[in-house]
Amino acid sequence: MSTTSTVTSRVTEREQLTVRATAVSEDKKSEEEYRYKHLLPHFSEDRYPPLEPFEHVDPAFRALKLANPRAFLDGAESVSEITPHLGTEVRGVNLARLDSSGRDQLALEVARRGLVVFRNQQEFIDNGPDFYLEWGRHFGRLHIHPTSGHPKGYPQLHLVYRDASTSFNFERDDSITTILWHSDVSYELQPPGLTTFFLLTAPPSGGDTLFTSQVAALKKLSPQFVAFLKTLKAIHSGVEQAEFSRAGRRGGTVRREPVENIHPVVRRHPVTGEEALYVNRQFTRRIVGLKREESEAILNLLYDHIDKSADVQARAKWEPYTVVLWDNRTTAHSANVDFRHLPYARHGARITPQAERPIPALEGLDLSA
Repeated sequence: MSTTSTVTSRVTEREQLTVRATAVSEDKKSEEEYRYKHLLPHFSEDRYPPLEPFEHVDPAFRALKLANPRAFLDGAESVSEITPHLGTEVRGVNLARLDSSGRDQLALEVARRGLVVFRNQQEFIDNGPDFYLEWGRHFGRLHIHPTSGHPKGYPQLHLVYRDASTSFNFERDDSITTILWHSDVSYELQPPGLTTFFLLTAPPSGGDTLFTSQVAALKKLSPQFVAFLKTLKAIHSGVEQAEFSRAGRRGGTVRREPVENIHPVVRRHPVTGEEALYVNRQFTRRIVGLKREESEAILNLLYDHIDKSADVQARAKWEPYTVVLWDNRTTAHSANVDFRHLPYARHGARITPQAERPIPALEGLDLSA
């Protein structure tokens, strides 16, 4: 049986849109107030100036100095690899109770494994938005998304929301697939590093999140081709995402003017030293210095490689009270909207600290236009 709640959000100066939030309940047969109503998407008319550069120091560096940088896992019920290349699943560790050193260790574990899935995290999720902000600030400066919905009063929290009649996500309706691999807001000068995400409401099946290792994907390419890729840099753009909202979709809000930035096609992780592909279909637009046809040929080859490399991918299934953390610098991901023809909701929150400007794998690569 489903429970419903209604909240009104601003779309344009003349229009309002009613967000119908549907929460699936297996335990109760009567309707009740949606438990996470306070975390439904709100689209404020606030406007923000361009982001200023800042110095980022990854907390994982502190964990490297410890005798046992995985001590936070000592009391776990189970720690198991999801795949050899990517992902670890943990049960029996309460993220909400981690101290500063434990969070540093967590940052290192996520950097090394790319993806870590924690089960049974009700305390973390139910601690609410003020706790989410405090948690995220440990890992970096919190990003305010330029177009997505957020809980009212908490613009630093990015929300995903879709139900049977409404979507407030950046989605393409004219594609034969809902899978769109990306690294979050890679158009920013300093894109995210460690990212925390959880679902508040999920369909009874489907709605999984797919991840792929951009480190392992790079290693599958020939050394000669990788050497060439390291000499390249690409433009990442937020313009299309902003125009999607300006067209009245998602919530009709653009809080900060879209930006384009140049990043290396192959980046190096500051903590692990691992090299990773850093291109994605959603935001990468062109390789600098190449003719259009040359750029498209290389990018399409890399996109196709990422799409087809199921042997370096992992799938996070959304058991109740699951919290997923990943490193946006070395992984890409996609929601799987395989439930959109069904009367179910998928409502989630993302905590998105920014990290350093991507470091080129090729030392000295000029990242100017």
